[in-house]
Amino acid sequence: MANFSKPRVPRFSAEVYQNTHLPEGGREVNAIVTVTATGGGTTGETPVPAFASSSPSSSGSFPAAAPDAAVVIMVDSSGSMEYPPTKMRNARDATAAAIDTLRDGVAFAVVSGTHQAKEIYPGGGRLAVADATTRGQAKEALRKINASGGTAIGTWLRLADKLLASSDAAIRHGILLTDGRNEHEGPKELLTTLEACAGRFTCDARGVGTDWEVKEVTGIASALLGTADIVADPAGLAADFTGMMESVMGKEIADVSLRLWTPLGAEVRFVKQVAPTVEDLTGRRTEAGPRAGDYPTGSWGDESRDYHVCVRVPNAEVGQEMLAARVSLVLPAPDGSPPQVLAQGLVRAVWTDDLAASTSINAQVAHYTGQAELARVIQQGLELRKSGDLDGATAKLGRAVQLASRSGNDDTAKLLAKVVDVVDAAAGTVRLKAKVSAEAQMTLETRSTKTVRVKK
Repeated sequence: MANFSKPRVPRFSAEVYQNTHLPEGGREVNAIVTVTATGGGTTGETPVPAFASSSPSSSGSFPAAAPDAAVVIMVDSSGSMEYPPTKMRNARDATAAAIDTLRDGVAFAVVSGTHQAKEIYPGGGRLAVADATTRGQAKEALRKINASGGTAIGTWLRLADKLLASSDAAIRHGILLTDGRNEHEGPKELLTTLEACAGRFTCDARGVGTDWEVKEVTGIASALLGTADIVADPAGLAADFTGMMESVMGKEIADVSLRLWTPLGAEVRFVKQVAPTVEDLTGRRTEAGPRAGDYPTGSWGDESRDYHVCVRVPNAEVGQEMLAARVSLVLPAPDGSPPQVLAQGLVRAVWTDDLAASTSINAQVAHYTGQAELARVIQQGLELRKSGDLDGATAKLGRAVQLASRSGNDDTAKLLAKVVDVVDAAAGTVRLKAKVSAEAQMTLETRSTKTVRVKK
């Protein structure tokens, strides 16, 4: 059933976790910034007026607005979707379930994707406005989708971009389902499309079955700041689509950026989202004034995310202290005026000759450094296994088992156990399984970037 209530806009807060102490000659400062958005939901109440503070942990909120979202659902209808026939049927049912989850007033469209993109509903290069009538019409139109043709995902995304651009909705989102490889389009064409769409809308991508390319699906989600996952059994599509649409309907603010200001002489080494998934944002920086840069975070509802910030600072004498970075959550103003600061945190550096203080690694920093390595070695191990380097694959996946065990990432540990036989998890001693299903390998690769938080 659709949710007809008015959402609230969340209140943001930022908390910084770090060891501020550096040894004499030390220059690298690491911090985990936890950003939390709360107070959203569907109560229709108006939050308190916005404010910003220069304290190390601050928060702000702003007036609520009416529901403001536009969604395009892109359904693969290439010929392979008919094998088995239940796959196409389940895709139609899943799309219908997603349509039922649309909130009244949300703009939406359905696109059928083959080697070209076709508007299934409402047609005419426009978006429909969700209500009981249009939801019913859209579900009826799904009967027109028949499996035939090839796969050119870039054409689907370009049509979605065109449709979403026709709306002035703040939340613009795509849901994309594919069951095969992008065979009717070159990798450069898809990359060019993703670069053109980045920042214009977000997109969740799903692969159904086991004949699609993991890097294509995860690459789409990464470029468009969405989620990626595998639905190996088509019967699970309806529940997955409903969950995705519920998440979209819970988004209340878009285009939030993580702004990093650093002092003269400091250098940003990297900025990464590290929870709930690992996503390197370093290369997505856009300049935002003297010594400041913005990193996109996409759309937010009631949720919390963690970011790892690493800054190289100028050398200083023992006893000196400096502000290594100022981290802010900012929302651009539509009229070009200065952006609104939603939350702010400070990253500090203090030089000391106390060896114990300067060599202590903050628990949050250590944990997420391990989680980022976990994602990396899983992907490396699977690539080595595919290439036939079994010794290299064993070493990498053994390290992955060790990191998953150490960090308490039980979900990833269970996925690893379908690919390797674990002899000693703590030591990272494993044996590659002789036979591994495509589903097990693809699920591990697709979900390798999912992280767990530090156990309290």
